[in-house]
Amino acid sequence: MKRAMDEQSPGDGKGSEGAGSEGRDGEGAPSASPSSREPAQNLFGQIGGSRSGSARPERRSGERRMNPEAVSPDDPRQSASAPYPRDASYTPRPEVSQPDAPLDAVDDNGALTRLDPNYKLLMRIGALFVAFFVLLAGLIADAAIQAGGAPIPFGLVSVPAFIAALIIAIRVPVARFNARGYQMGADRLRVVRGVLTRSDTVVPFGRVQHIDVDQGPIERALSIATLTLHTAGSHNASVKLPGLAHADAVAMRETIRAHIKRESL
Repeated sequence: MKRAMDEQSPGDGKGSEGAGSEGRDGEGAPSASPSSREPAQNLFGQIGGSRSGSARPERRSGERRMNPEAVSPDDPRQSASAPYPRDASYTPRPEVSQPDAPLDAVDDNGALTRLDPNYKLLMRIGALFVAFFVLLAGLIADAAIQAGGAPIPFGLVSVPAFIAALIIAIRVPVARFNARGYQMGADRLRVVRGVLTRSDTVVPFGRVQHIDVDQGPIERALSIATLTLHTAGSHNASVKLPGLAHADAVAMRETIRAHIKRESL
């Protein structure tokens, strides 16, 4: 009997020792109440008190797993944090075409408009006056030489003067008339003149301050006029275009005035 009690005592000691350890563990780490576990569950998003390692929602039977890259741009399930779709196509901005140049723009190499033929007659009248004074000067010089008793034949000065007077009266007006012309553009006027010294002036209508149409006594008789453009600035402040028919000069003045008025609006 004593032997049986000795064999039983080690088991009873282990049992009491285990009970004691359970009591000590229970006293050292008290179990958490359900109310204290709820904030932790809500914080980590666990359901039903499951551990953080096992907080993975189970997939129902028959439910397909959605690929986030396969979501279409029109799918309402798309995340609001991605306002632009991945495969969006954007229409390029249309190119703005530059306005074409006006058809009647001034061309530096373009043909010039000739002046009125009566202007050639006016130039010839002026050349006749110059030729007369040249011939008169030659005759006076010859007379003075002969009066001085110099052994020089008469006509040594007057004959060259006569030839020069013919050139001035006949050739010079034609050359001057052919060298003059103008070109009327949409927003500017080009005036060309000069035989020995060529002058090519372009006057923008935006610089014109006022316009004059002048006629002298002979110009009124020949029905021609001179168009004068007064511009801003000191260089070429006044550009004259003589030899225009009076009607053409008035029409050009009104055209330029209408352009200035339209640009000022």
